[in-house]
Amino acid sequence: MGAGEAIFLGLVQGLTEFLPVSSSAHLRIVGDLLGSGDPGATFTAITQLGTESAVLLYFRRDIARICSAWWRHVRGDRGTDLRARMGMPVGEKADHDALMAWFIALGSVPIVILGLLFQDPIEHAFRNLWLIVLTLAGFALVLGWADRRGAHRRTLDELTPRDAVKFGLWQALALVPGVSRSGGTITGGLLMGYTREAAARYSFLLAIPAVFGSGLYQLAKAVGGDASPGTAGAGATLLATLVAFVVGYLVIIVFLKIVSTFSYTPFVVYRLGLAALVALLLLTGVLDPMPAVTP
Repeated sequence: MGAGEAIFLGLVQGLTEFLPVSSSAHLRIVGDLLGSGDPGATFTAITQLGTESAVLLYFRRDIARICSAWWRHVRGDRGTDLRARMGMPVGEKADHDALMAWFIALGSVPIVILGLLFQDPIEHAFRNLWLIVLTLAGFALVLGWADRRGAHRRTLDELTPRDAVKFGLWQALALVPGVSRSGGTITGGLLMGYTREAAARYSFLLAIPAVFGSGLYQLAKAVGGDASPGTAGAGATLLATLVAFVVGYLVIIVFLKIVSTFSYTPFVVYRLGLAALVALLLLTGVLDPMPAVTP
């Protein structure tokens, strides 16, 4: 992979990571069209460290507030019983920031377990372009239905442990390219009655442990010489990650403004159009369903 291809793939990652269109599917498709082949699950996970670093920067005050509140309760500033350490002191108003830390941890459990259980198909079988066509189109319809059906009333102050687990299960669907991490989480939130903005903001926060965990794990494997077949070189991966960080930060700003005003219909239409285009390219032989394996 040359510098130009790395920059372009970083641009694609940054543009698509936070939109409900699946960045992993785009990297898989664009990589083949550029002629460099499937950049691989390792490249995808590592470049997501760039976009997730943009989340840390944009939500730095929220994250600092959440971590600070969580630590105050854990060390017993408002009581030493279990409820107080969890952020729910008896007879007092619950501390939503402290609870948010626990909710994010709880919601991260499904994707960690399923990611470990299905590691091999995630890196190989799930990257079949016909499967990606199916998930792009199928989940477009689910997202559109959820956006129309959702009550759009609940805020993140109303988040519960049960909802945190449900959010986590929806996020875990993104292990299959074409679903979209943000798309899965947002769809789940809409179906649970949360507003578009609340579902989008929570999708950003919930992704932090999962993305950093996956990215650092794949980075460690790559450093140890155990990267998935066909993975781009270190220089190209680093360049793409830096580009993804810059572009991703700008996308967060724009996306949060858009979702507070408009529906997700444009993303539904885009997903359906992309699925149709990829299917056409597969049928005409322009794209191969499975990536070529480099010895």
